[in-house]
Amino acid sequence: MGIDITVMWFVIIIFATLMYIVMDGFDLGIGMLFSMVHDAGERDAMVNSVAPVWDGNETWLVLGGAGLFGAFPLAYAVITDALAIPLTMMLIGLIFRGVAFEFRFKATPSHRPFWDYAFAGGSLLATFSQGIVVGAVINGFEVTERRFAGSALDWLTPFNLFCGVGLIVAYLLLGTSWLIMKSEGSLQARMRVLTRKVLLALLGVIAVVSVWTPLGWPAIAERWFTLPNFFWFVPVPILVLVLSLWIWRLSAEMNSHARPFILTLGLIFLGFSGLGISLWPHIIPPHITLWEAAAPPASQRFMLVGTLLIIPVILMYTAWSYFVFRGKVSGGEGYH
Repeated sequence: MGIDITVMWFVIIIFATLMYIVMDGFDLGIGMLFSMVHDAGERDAMVNSVAPVWDGNETWLVLGGAGLFGAFPLAYAVITDALAIPLTMMLIGLIFRGVAFEFRFKATPSHRPFWDYAFAGGSLLATFSQGIVVGAVINGFEVTERRFAGSALDWLTPFNLFCGVGLIVAYLLLGTSWLIMKSEGSLQARMRVLTRKVLLALLGVIAVVSVWTPLGWPAIAERWFTLPNFFWFVPVPILVLVLSLWIWRLSAEMNSHARPFILTLGLIFLGFSGLGISLWPHIIPPHITLWEAAAPPASQRFMLVGTLLIIPVILMYTAWSYFVFRGKVSGGEGYH
C-alpha cells in the first residue's frame, strides 16, 4: 500500500503550524506580558530570553504558508480571500513586534516607552488575529464553484472573536512558563503567580469552546460523542486536566524551572489535536476535503523533495540555537 502524498503534505503543514504556535507563541506571549511588567530591567530580561531565537521561530510560519500555497492551492485561495482582513492585521502586528524588537534597545530613554508599547501592541494584534483565523476555520467557509462566496466580514462573529481572546490566553501561558524557565529572582516569582492565574483562564476558555463547538456544529458533536469515537477521543480532555493540575502544582515549586513550560507545550498540543479531530478530513470546512483541494500529484512530489531536505536543516539549526542560548538570562545583557 503506497503512501498518500496528499496526507503527507497535510502532516507537513500541520507540523509547521504547530511548531510556529509553540515557538512564536511564547515570544508573542512575552510581548503581551509587557503590559504587566513595568520595571525596565525585568523588561530587558524578558526580551533577552527570546532575542537569539525569535526571528528563526517565524520560519515555520513561512513554511506552513508556502506548503499550503503549493500543495493545497484551493485552500490557500479560499482562506486568503475569506480572511484577508485578519491575516493583514496579523502581518501588521508581526511587523510592529519585529521592528520594536530591533529598535527598543537602540532607542534613547525617552523613546524606549514608545517601542515597548509597539512591542506589546504588535504582539497582542498578531495573536488576536491568529485566534480569529482559527475560529474562522472551525466556522467554515462558503464556497461556490471552487471560489469563496462569502463577504469580507464573514470572519467577524462572536465565536471567532472569542477564539482570538482564547489564543491570547494560551500564548500568555506559554510566555509565563517560558519566563519561569529563563528568568530568576522577582521576575520569576511574579511569573509563577501569573502562570496559575492564566492557567485558570485557559481552562475556562477550553471549557467554553468545548461546549460551544458541539452545540454550534452538529458534525463536530457527532465526531466526538458517537461510539466508538468517544472512547478513542476521551483521553484528550482527561490529559488536559492531568497536565493542568501538574502545571498548577509545579508552578509553585521553587526548584521547578523547565517542567511548567514543557507541560504547557503538552497542553497546547492537546488543544491543537482536538482541533484536528474536530475538522478531519476537511481542509476547507465544512465540505471540501484534503484530496478535493490538493494540487496535482506531480506538483506535490516535485515540492516534496526540497521540503524533506530543508526540514531537517531547520530542525537542526533550531535545536542548535536553543542549545547554545540555554540557561538563565538577566536584564543587563544587551541585544544588538
